[in-house]
Amino acid sequence: MQAERFIKGRPLTLSVLDYGLFKVHSDGRVIGICGFVICTDAGETILIDTGFPEKYAMDKEAASTEDRLYESGEVLECGSENLPVAQLAKLGLAPADVTLHICTHSHIDHVGGLGSFPGVPILISTQERALARPLYWGDMQPLDWPDRDYLEVEGDVLIGPGLNVLAAPGHTPGQIALMVDLPSGPFLLTSDAISRPAEINEEFPGSWNRAAAIASADRLMKLADKRGAFVIFGHCPAQWPKLRKAPSLYG
Repeated sequence: MQAERFIKGRPLTLSVLDYGLFKVHSDGRVIGICGFVICTDAGETILIDTGFPEKYAMDKEAASTEDRLYESGEVLECGSENLPVAQLAKLGLAPADVTLHICTHSHIDHVGGLGSFPGVPILISTQERALARPLYWGDMQPLDWPDRDYLEVEGDVLIGPGLNVLAAPGHTPGQIALMVDLPSGPFLLTSDAISRPAEINEEFPGSWNRAAAIASADRLMKLADKRGAFVIFGHCPAQWPKLRKAPSLYG
């Protein structure tokens, strides 16, 4: 495992951010759109993913039409309270408090605020950043990569004490997960490397690379079992209502 210390402090708290709800047409499941905030004992604030673009909070029907997202599903909930700034405010934080922005991958429900934090470096896998544009969704790729300082990582990287970025390609070329060592124990944030446990048996249909997705999920779950980690899946309908959301914390 490489060691690149982008973070000085040890994770102290983890917060789940509520970026809204989406109904998937193919099977009718309703999924939560999540992000995370990690605060360290050195006063650092790490924002992980940013939900849908702001236009969805302004007029989700018009935005869905513009992006043709209605072909995939329906945005059930995405208001101003589901945007990153409002979610940070629940924790008593402002955009200026964010010291690092981690992008787990570049789909529409993870990169809506990719350009919303000027001056904040973005940590992303080299494989994802190498894409000409963020993937967004389907054949829609309206976003450019914002002009930022990108901290590109390859493979598994220890970015700070108790904070590991894990390569988990398959869902996208550069999908990453994170293992966070909190005072109460380790937490594995799978992001969309495993959106829900049932995906493992389904063998990840619709992935960029199914074989890679299967291998990544197997590795992540073995690591979680070995570490005794609490696993937070990317979009698990059964788990979502049970998760503590901001302003509540895991610590």
